[in-house]
Amino acid sequence: MMFARLTALCLAAVLAPLPISPSAAQSAAGTTLRFVPHADLAILDPYFTGTYITRNYGYMVFDTLFAMDSALKPQPQMVDKWQVSDDKLTYTFTLRDGLKFHDGHPVRAADVVASLKRWGQRNDAYGQSLLAAAAAIEATSDKEFRIALKTPFPVLEALATLTSPTPFILPERLARTDAFTQIKEAVGSGPFKFVKDEWQPGHKVVFVKNPDYVPRNQPPSWASGGKVVKVDRVEWLEATTAAQALSAGEVDYWENVPSDYVPALARDAAIEVRSNAGSLGTVRFNHLNPPFSDIRMRQAVMMVPTSAII
Repeated sequence: MMFARLTALCLAAVLAPLPISPSAAQSAAGTTLRFVPHADLAILDPYFTGTYITRNYGYMVFDTLFAMDSALKPQPQMVDKWQVSDDKLTYTFTLRDGLKFHDGHPVRAADVVASLKRWGQRNDAYGQSLLAAAAAIEATSDKEFRIALKTPFPVLEALATLTSPTPFILPERLARTDAFTQIKEAVGSGPFKFVKDEWQPGHKVVFVKNPDYVPRNQPPSWASGGKVVKVDRVEWLEATTAAQALSAGEVDYWENVPSDYVPALARDAAIEVRSNAGSLGTVRFNHLNPPFSDIRMRQAVMMVPTSAII
């Protein structure tokens, strides 16, 4: 998957449908990775929008409690250990050591609780359902918090979800902002810091390596595992002249290439074209008109293997 590759390199993008990169562009300490994303970053509040560009920025700047691995199983990220009661209604979590926000403050359970409560109001896939199922989401110490449920709920899957908005952890002072008021600061605990002074909306987004970030001691697997940063700086650039810039070596990675450009780029020996088979597509039947107004037709299509459709 695309995420695993770029996590090891710089966490610059996730789940892109058609990434392109020069084969000679390899990670190296002290380098800058220049990346052309699929869209312009306009919103810094990771809960305020469901757009993937804000989610991708979120993975650069923030961190999550759990994350999905390549087998789509939730794995601990900011969490060190956890326990689940026998009745599956109480989850107790302990944060791992070394978590620190970009402003120098340690990550506390109070930050987690405030973040989950704000995120839960904006995420309609898992967040709202989690808040409805929870009797309490509370800190029990600076490093421990618990989620007590009224009814069983897939808590770990919710905390690891890749859906957007994603449950990134913010400082409590920001997470207490009204869920429908946009946050303008970018203070996380993730592997990169957002350089707001160099942000040029529509043209350039800049991230620098967070020297205080402590990666997990596991190999990266999709969104989980050790996020080892191998570049000092990442620049997201506009795509106006991306093809020429890629060929000239002025950018290192183009996330979402129009199909018309692919043949010409593939002929360039300095450029490597990769197709990301891990992207997800959605098909919705028009059940009001033939042939899918007939439920038997819809059932027949659902029986066809996905690989045959693709």
